[in-house]
Order: sequence, then structure tokens, then C-alpha cells
Amino acid sequence: MEYTQLGRTGLKVSRLVLGTMNFGPFTEEADGHAIMDAALDAGINFFDTANVYGWGENKGRTEEIIGTWFAKGGGRREKTVLATKVYADMGAEDAPWPNEGRLSALNIRRAAEASLKRLGTDHIDLYQFHHIDRATPWDEIWQAIDVLVQQGKVLYAGSSNFPGWSIAQANEAAARRGSLGLVSEQCLYNLAERRAEMEVIPAAREYGLGVIPWSPLHGGVLGGALRKERDGSGTRSRSGRAAEMLADPADRARLQAYEDLCDKHDLDPGDVGLAWLLTRPGVTGPIVGPRVREQLDSAVRAAGLTLSEEFLAALDEIFPGPGPAPEAFAW
Repeated sequence: MEYTQLGRTGLKVSRLVLGTMNFGPFTEEADGHAIMDAALDAGINFFDTANVYGWGENKGRTEEIIGTWFAKGGGRREKTVLATKVYADMGAEDAPWPNEGRLSALNIRRAAEASLKRLGTDHIDLYQFHHIDRATPWDEIWQAIDVLVQQGKVLYAGSSNFPGWSIAQANEAAARRGSLGLVSEQCLYNLAERRAEMEVIPAAREYGLGVIPWSPLHGGVLGGALRKERDGSGTRSRSGRAAEMLADPADRARLQAYEDLCDKHDLDPGDVGLAWLLTRPGVTGPIVGPRVREQLDSAVRAAGLTLSEEFLAALDEIFPGPGPAPEAFAW
């Protein structure tokens, strides 16, 4: 496993990030523990979660599974760079109450304490804002984070799903306070969805944020979805962005060209999708969210794949990027 520094920090993290969103809803606790053990064995030291994972009535369950894994000892917590998130409403869905979500100082404090308890640890290495909060000023947000940093409960702050201007706004506000500011941005980014290249990734690079792509295979469609349709090997129906892409004839044609290119070079499409992200400027490492151990093994294999310049150029022809801003939408 290769390692890189997270943005402008001195923190070294693996070039693959273990996503844990499936732990609880789709992956039982024991299997989640086995996957995390295997990830550490493979050299993956960067684990990502969120307070809301587990979903519905089980919000927080994923953090609890990580916490019981840490409790096994053996250096598990010490070897892990732990990232979680704050923003989602964590109150009871059938009895909503104010201040159970978003980025007020009150909720940040409560949410951090609750996450620490579920995770069974005394600190969060990377505390990420899961979404922008249009109602809370950055001075309030940074004041709350500064207190957590001073208490030793949080080491670094990051963002997720932020537009480029919010990254700039956040870090300019932090600079005025003499705070470190955001050190990472977790965004939707993959071969099929490259809009982040216009402004999000340039802003992240300008301000020294490591880029952590989520959904690196676009909901699985870049993992050979058309071939799996034909041979019946798909394990679940697609939804959301993946379903939209499969329903669009033009997108299906691009997917077919992609799978044909991979077949021509005897490469697995899923491996190629991950390996491509590892070639992109500013990318720290994509998040892989395995439901089963075999999916983790496949991701680790992909991390060692080298794509030629000719092959990368062919991928750009199939999935062209939007180009830089403002030229992508102006002259």
C-alpha cells in the first residue's frame, strides 16, 4: 500500500480509504470486523464513517460497530486514521426536535461527544462537515471546532459535498481566526461524474485540501454493470444515479465503450475506475465501501494497477471531463 500526506498536513494516509457505510445495514458486525482487520493487514490506515450511518432507526450503528472493533485492542485504534462526519439530523424521526442536526456550535458539540461515545475513543482524527449549513456563520462553526481541538477531541477538520466557493469561504474565515481550517474535501468524483474538476478540485488544491472521492464506481455501474446484466451476475438492483445512467441510451453506449476498452486490455472495469482516480491531480485516495471481503480484495488489487498514457487518453475520449472553469460554461 502506498501512502500520501492528507492535503497540506503532515498526516500520512493510505491511497485507499475504507468506507464503512455498509456496516450495519448490509454487513453484519462480525463481517465488518473481519473487513476492517483485512484492511489493516493490507496497509489501509484511513477509515471513513459518519454519525448518521446505519440510517433510519439505526442511525449511529456503523460507528458502534467500529467502536466494538476498536475495543478488541491489538493496536487497532492506534493504527487507524479515523474520519467521521457531522450534519445529519440524529433525532428521532417520529419526534423531530430543534438542534439535532446541522452545524450550530450546540450540535457540533453534542454530535462530537455522541460519536466519541459510539466509537469508544477519546478523539476523532478527521471531523468532516457532511454538508454546507447555509444558516450558520463560519465564525460560529470554527469556534466550536477550535474548542474541540483544544480539548484534544478533534485533530483536523474536513468538508464533504462542498462547492468550491464554500471551501474558499471556510478557509478564509479560518485564516482570519488563525485556525488551520479545512484539510480535506470528500466529493462525488469518478469517470462518469467529473464536474468536480471545474471548481471543487481546483479550490481544494489551491487551499491545500486532500480530495477524497466517494462513489468511485458511480454506484457500481463502472464495475462492469452491462456485462453483469447480460450474464445475470449482478447482486442487487441499481438506484439513484446508477439507475439514471443505465436508463439513458447515450450513457449506456459510453458504458459499453468503456467495458469494451477494458476487455481489450484484459482489465476489470472496477479496477480501472479506481486506478483512474489514483492518477488524478489532488486526489488523496478514493473511498471503497465493501459489503463483503472479496470487494475489499478487488480494491486493493486495483491500487497496484498502472494505466498507460494511451489508455488514460482513451478513457478521456469515452468520459471527457468538463474542462476548467470558467471556460467550461463560458468563453
